[in-house]
Amino acid sequence: MQKAIVTGGAGFIGSHLVSELVERGFDTHIIDDFSGGRMEKRKHPKATYHEVDIRDYESIAPIIAGASCVFHEAALPRVQFSIEHPQETFSVNVDGFVSVLRASHEGGVKRLIYAASSSAYGDQTKMPLSEDFPAQPKSPYGLQKYIGELSCRLWNEVYGLSTVSLRYFNVYGANFDPNGPYALVIGKFLLQKSKGEPLTITGDGTHTRDFTNVRDVVRANMLAMESEKVGKGEVINIGAGRNASINEIASMIGGPVVHVEPRLEPAHTLADTAKAKKLLGWEPTVKLEDGIAELKKNSGLL
Repeated sequence: MQKAIVTGGAGFIGSHLVSELVERGFDTHIIDDFSGGRMEKRKHPKATYHEVDIRDYESIAPIIAGASCVFHEAALPRVQFSIEHPQETFSVNVDGFVSVLRASHEGGVKRLIYAASSSAYGDQTKMPLSEDFPAQPKSPYGLQKYIGELSCRLWNEVYGLSTVSLRYFNVYGANFDPNGPYALVIGKFLLQKSKGEPLTITGDGTHTRDFTNVRDVVRANMLAMESEKVGKGEVINIGAGRNASINEIASMIGGPVVHVEPRLEPAHTLADTAKAKKLLGWEPTVKLEDGIAELKKNSGLL
């Protein structure tokens, strides 16, 4: 069996990757410190879990050694959290990733796939967002994720590690965590609706996001693992190629809304997915309306 590593594999996106890898017959190992909480429905009985901080090189190196592929999903996420905790998030998102890169190179890993973020774009004047646009992050998190992309390219050029960066756009889907002040908006709205509470919109709700279903994200990762057209630190958008306003999302979920103070964040995101199609043969398949309807049904709201 080939060994695959998923850092952050007990998290939202990571747990979906773990399920797919186990299904494909990989000896799947998860490195996670469970700082994002412990959700039993995210834990796979056929995977091996290592409760380790990615910054602990001596502990992660033997776990990673000999792996066919490393999927780096571990991070302290969310833009607003990084604004309030810049030093803590830099330590995990930059120093921690360098620890994983070093262990991957020294452990003979065949390819590392990095979970990058559309937050690296910041505010742009043109849409859709293309990978050749200059990065203009507006938060510590966006900057940290961009540093990770540059690190992937450098580890390929200097150390010969095969790497690729997938810039995720607002991923949603089953097993999200709707709790906490920085919860993803779709999950937060569904939780509020289930409690009979009004949906809380920051600002006027006209800002838009390219909401991307987690099943499409997992498929992009599998293609990135297999593609012979990548491996030199390429940056590739993974988005639905369609954006929707927060007001539209609230309308799809249904119910009364309340508005609260706006926060510092880009006004719009929209992915140009031409590069993903060219290099990975990937295109999004899940329509936003279908994805939200599925979540509503699973939440007992339909």
